[in-house]
Amino acid sequence: MTCTRCEGLMVSDNLIDIQESSQPMWMRGWRCVACGNIVDKLILKHRMIQQSYFGSPVQPAPEKPLLFDLVKLIA
Repeated sequence: MTCTRCEGLMVSDNLIDIQESSQPMWMRGWRCVACGNIVDKLILKHRMIQQSYFGSPVQPAPEKPLLFDLVKLIA
């Protein structure tokens, strides 16, 4: 699986939600090892609802220049 934000590698991760309940709640999700983007079932559900209301996909975060691009700019 690749990250929708940076196209980095997504790995399965155990996430904890300590805000929404009186007791910590563990859930399974995906985390990008490059940028830290997190995706779980609830995030995907909200994105699908948002897409149905607006009719277009959620805009990804702006692209960050890669190290190779920065080297070309400096040279």
